Amino acid sequence: MSTPTTDASKPGPTFTPAQLVPNALLRTPAVCTVTGMARPTLYQAMAEGLFPRPIKLGEKSSAWPASEVNAVLAARIAGRSNDEIRELVTELTAARKLRV
Repeated sequence: MSTPTTDASKPGPTFTPAQLVPNALLRTPAVCTVTGMARPTLYQAMAEGLFPRPIKLGEKSSAWPASEVNAVLAARIAGRSNDEIRELVTELTAARKLRV
């Protein structure tokens, strides 16, 4: 994450969508940047149940809740097994129906 800059000669502050909006939706390039995965790797992880599938925003538009991306990253950092991460992904996906 970058920190806001104050020098007028430098570009303005840079914030991630998750910093600005707690319930931010991240598009594919942002998810790839945050996770460090290439697009094909991201889609392979989804196929294996190791990453949640995106939410459809429209006919040709999808995004992931930042909270779900962060939860999966936290599990990876904590050294959770693939089976534990699959269970987490299942729980995160099921919880979408309970959000208000």
